Amino acid sequence: MSLIVRVAARGDGITADGRHAASAAPGDTLTDTGEVIPGPHHQPPPCRHFPECGGCQLQHLDDDSYAAFVADRIATALAAQGIEADLRPTALSPPRTRRRATLHAEGGLIGFTEQASHRIVDMRECHVLHPALFVLVGPLRALVQRLRPKGRVELHLTLADQGVDLLVKATLPPGLAAAEAITAFAQAHALARLSIDEGYGPEARWEPQPVTVTLGGTPVALPSAAFLQATAEGEAALVAAVREATAGAATVADLFAGLGTFALALPAKVYAAEGARDAHLALKAASAQRPLFTEHRDLFRRPLTVAELDRFDAIVLDPPRAGAREQIAKIEAAKTPRLAYVSCNPSSFARDAKALCEGGWRLDWVQPVGQFRWSTHVELAARFSR
Repeated sequence: MSLIVRVAARGDGITADGRHAASAAPGDTLTDTGEVIPGPHHQPPPCRHFPECGGCQLQHLDDDSYAAFVADRIATALAAQGIEADLRPTALSPPRTRRRATLHAEGGLIGFTEQASHRIVDMRECHVLHPALFVLVGPLRALVQRLRPKGRVELHLTLADQGVDLLVKATLPPGLAAAEAITAFAQAHALARLSIDEGYGPEARWEPQPVTVTLGGTPVALPSAAFLQATAEGEAALVAAVREATAGAATVADLFAGLGTFALALPAKVYAAEGARDAHLALKAASAQRPLFTEHRDLFRRPLTVAELDRFDAIVLDPPRAGAREQIAKIEAAKTPRLAYVSCNPSSFARDAKALCEGGWRLDWVQPVGQFRWSTHVELAARFSR
């Protein structure tokens, strides 16, 4: 028999001698026949759909071991690059706080897909979705069955200031009956907006008032299916870390600014660069009364130069999962004294951290964030200085 000592990146438990076991927690015992005997950190999964549903991979972990998993993902990625870091206690989002999600529907089924499969797990309960989103699952199942769209349907749900913003990606039947059913559904469930995308981009069919999301105390127009931090609690943890990392800076460059999650929360003059046109325009409109300059700029093709970066007291970097290799090369040589790096991928973050450290930067601390509750998806914010 062997003791499970840690959980791997994809959620399997691992023993000291390298054996893997599905749905095993640190402290569990793996027998010679492959049976997992639960230990002190193994909790009964709260959802009937676990482990079939791909929405969660780690419901069998208690909070202590799940928080340790998030931190270990980051520490392991950094260690692979030869870097040690001060990891702060993990900030975990509570259950039932996910405010955006993409569900799939087909043939009377609606839910997340099975892990590593296209099969839909029909959702009858969910312990990660915000109640305002989950309450729509049953009615959406009925609506899809009534409309009988061609093929599989993608349902993008986001909790906005005015309620739920729903984007339906599907080829719907033509005619007045389908249009009336969509409008009636939106009205009956008090949706903030209902948009349809039949392959030509989102078209709003119901939007009683402009849909916004409040960031840093400022309402920002919310484009359909726009990126938003998964939970309000996760956003707050990341914003707090970025504010701390840039404290005292009079001028800040916010790169990959999105809708302004960080730019609108900083008490400084901010330059915000964003490559997505809809997000850039939304932030530009929201920032009219603030010391904030926005630019529509593709930072992969045209990263800020060293001379441009040197104008700022601090930099905020929040790139996509692939990281920001092109922009990192410029930041390495810049004289800017502080950098707040927000990442959703420990591996690309560790790669960029190595380049920064080799360029003379120091990694001061890392704040792990687990806002995708019970999933293997990990977020972080870190401070570099020089």
